[in-house]
Amino acid sequence: MLNIDFMGNRKIMFAISGVLLAVAIGSLIVSGLKFGVEFQGGTAISVINAGEVTAAQMTDALKKAGVDVPNVQTTQAQGVRGFIIRTPETDPKTAAAQVAEVAKAVKLPANAFQVTTIGPGWGANITNRALMALAISIAAILLYVSVRFEYKMSLTAVVALIHDILITLGIYALAGYEVTPNTIAALLTILGYSLYDTIVVFHRIKENAQHLQKQTFMQMANASINEVIVRSMNTTITSLIPVLIMLFFGGETLRDFALALTIGLFVGAYSSIGVAAPLYAIWKETEPKYAALRKKYASA
Repeated sequence: MLNIDFMGNRKIMFAISGVLLAVAIGSLIVSGLKFGVEFQGGTAISVINAGEVTAAQMTDALKKAGVDVPNVQTTQAQGVRGFIIRTPETDPKTAAAQVAEVAKAVKLPANAFQVTTIGPGWGANITNRALMALAISIAAILLYVSVRFEYKMSLTAVVALIHDILITLGIYALAGYEVTPNTIAALLTILGYSLYDTIVVFHRIKENAQHLQKQTFMQMANASINEVIVRSMNTTITSLIPVLIMLFFGGETLRDFALALTIGLFVGAYSSIGVAAPLYAIWKETEPKYAALRKKYASA
């Protein structure tokens, strides 16, 4: 078994989390999130086979066709170059006319373009549903952990989850990545992975607390983390392998999902031992029983 002094270094871990959260929240305030057309309305254009057309040529053709601020991303699937283009146009007829003009300008067949237009009302509905899904997930986590363990565990687990989501979204804001429905799906998945790691640690702490003698709650919690850290690391690594494969080889469709999930897996693994467990141990040592043990054995 490892013998790493996680709890003794909790202030360092809190400081790391504090810096990451400050940067993340600052990025969200200053830069904000860049939402995809699925949330704010607009047109998504997929060019399946771009041939020899470059991104600069495609952008120039879009601007000449009257597209305001086109977002052109190059894709690569099975050796075939393509594009994913996002525009703010919400009228299907106008979008279709613009695409027809672009196809003629870059000399590509009309069937090389797939056009999807989403109105602002639909985008607002998607946004509300995404926020509702996040809220319901967090409420369900609070309820489950409170029933299965105790409310102090549930609240510290949710603090860790919020920590993970804020840092993930902050990186998106800082790097200018677009938030899509895939990103929201990844965030919900992150909740599950992060909670699993936290529950593994909490379960061992709960078991060891039943036989706590001649040591503080903090010391016991630290030993509990060391008992399960290898298991948590193995779970994280095995989860990361397919996600990284999706990130680098899954193409544009899977990249948004894989990117958010990669960030979340790293941050979630850290927050279980660097945020949730220390906060819970600090809170528990305010209880009279564990405060007495701390007074007696803290210097032992």
